[in-house]
Amino acid sequence: MTTNYEDRLLRVLSYIHDNPAGDLSLDRLADEAAMSRFHWHRVFRAMTGETCAQTVRRMRLNRAAVWLVQTDWPLDQVALKCGYPNVGSFSRAFGEGYGQRPDPFRKAGRLRAPLLKPDQESFPMHPIEVRVEPKRSLAVLRHKGPYYEIGQSFEKFGAMCQSRGLWPQVGNVIGVYLDNPEVTPEADLTSFAGAEWRGEQIPEGMDLFEIEGGRTAVMTYKGPYAGIAAAYGTLFGQWLPASGEEPADRPCYEISLNNPRDTAPDELITELCLPLA
Repeated sequence: MTTNYEDRLLRVLSYIHDNPAGDLSLDRLADEAAMSRFHWHRVFRAMTGETCAQTVRRMRLNRAAVWLVQTDWPLDQVALKCGYPNVGSFSRAFGEGYGQRPDPFRKAGRLRAPLLKPDQESFPMHPIEVRVEPKRSLAVLRHKGPYYEIGQSFEKFGAMCQSRGLWPQVGNVIGVYLDNPEVTPEADLTSFAGAEWRGEQIPEGMDLFEIEGGRTAVMTYKGPYAGIAAAYGTLFGQWLPASGEEPADRPCYEISLNNPRDTAPDELITELCLPLA
């Protein structure tokens, strides 16, 4: 299987262009890219400056603009051919994208670019190495909701370890993030807050989560936790496409190497771990 990410990106863009009324779901586009559903959306966003959904919308409206000017198809036919179920939803989307409803746009008879444009993002560089990580058994608390609120679950985990005297059986603190926050509603995001468990039975009130280990791309990020999202942009948008590596169909995880309670935000060190095939 090829790991040429530019080829994959171009293949997906061609598919969107050729199938504006077809299945352009995130999973279908990940299949077209022949990439793990866990990671394709991050790669796409980091390489293009848009989410998959934003690109689909922009390209559908581009096709619609051409058809409005170059054909006499009725609006309901244009709407269906570019993936909108009715004229109302199409007209609203077109108005937001072009600043003008379809009828006056057609009457003007002049093609122009939509208002929707990809963001140009630059990402900071951090050291990245490929290494073989061990299999890890974690004791975790399940967190449902925004990732920026996972701190409360880590606080609860720490309090349980402290009150029960569990720290001698606990290794590095680790967070596991199952969903992409750019495509999953905040309320549905699932993650796990916990640590490597070196004891025997998982403590009551906690769950077991297994990390398979194996070849892993590890970025060493130094700085406040608020900057981790941009660091993932570097990992997926710059390092991965140039690496020749293939991501595994498993979620990323983060290993905290120091404690935010006694470490300045700029000195926090977090390893961002991307499992590789």
